[in-house]
Amino acid sequence: MASLELLGFGSTGWGALLILAALMTLAVTATALAIGAVLGAIVAAAKLSGNSFLVALGNVYTTVFRGVPELLIIYLIYFGGSSAVTSIGKAMGYEGFLGLPSFAAGALAVGIISGAYQAEVFRGAFLAISKGELEAASAIGMHRGLRFRRIIMPQVLRLAIPGLGNVWQLSLKDSALISVTGLAELMRTSQVAAGSTRQYFLFFIAGGCLYLILTSLSDRIFNGAERRANRSMPASAMGQA
Repeated sequence: MASLELLGFGSTGWGALLILAALMTLAVTATALAIGAVLGAIVAAAKLSGNSFLVALGNVYTTVFRGVPELLIIYLIYFGGSSAVTSIGKAMGYEGFLGLPSFAAGALAVGIISGAYQAEVFRGAFLAISKGELEAASAIGMHRGLRFRRIIMPQVLRLAIPGLGNVWQLSLKDSALISVTGLAELMRTSQVAAGSTRQYFLFFIAGGCLYLILTSLSDRIFNGAERRANRSMPASAMGQA
């Protein structure tokens, strides 16, 4: 009973802190996914551009950030970034150490990793679009901006939903690695609670259950979004013009 009381929501319980930590995990993952979406879209466009230099840059990005361990990237962004900011501060006359905020560094690191995977998701979704639709749009005189807005973007987003769901799950689990920066996300809070109470089994199981709840709910959300997108499949751009 004493162990279970530790998971309560009173003044001596850790339950509320674990719930807040789970919300922090969701916040950092959502921020990372947004950063990754921007980077992924840029890299996908580069790889689809046909320009050999841009294609090479895109390939380097996806190869490096999908091949290097995630923890190493987090270390590089957090500690390397803090060192860089400190050096800039010293050059401007500021003495002392300047550290990057844990949330910003963690979200940026996971976002960069996420971007490498999202780039391939977006590229694959674009290649799955019927070439006939794009050729027909060009034939009736659609300019590139209208073609992108009416045909490409809606279909890429629809086709990318399953892949983005996988990337979200990957980023959600990668967020546990941000605990090395001291951010009070779910993994870090579970570690602190376990070390403070010596109830390692209890709190690591509790943390694992919360991760499982988050991933299960995420699966339901993305599956629902996929079903809805397929039901409301956008009409041909020519029909909308």
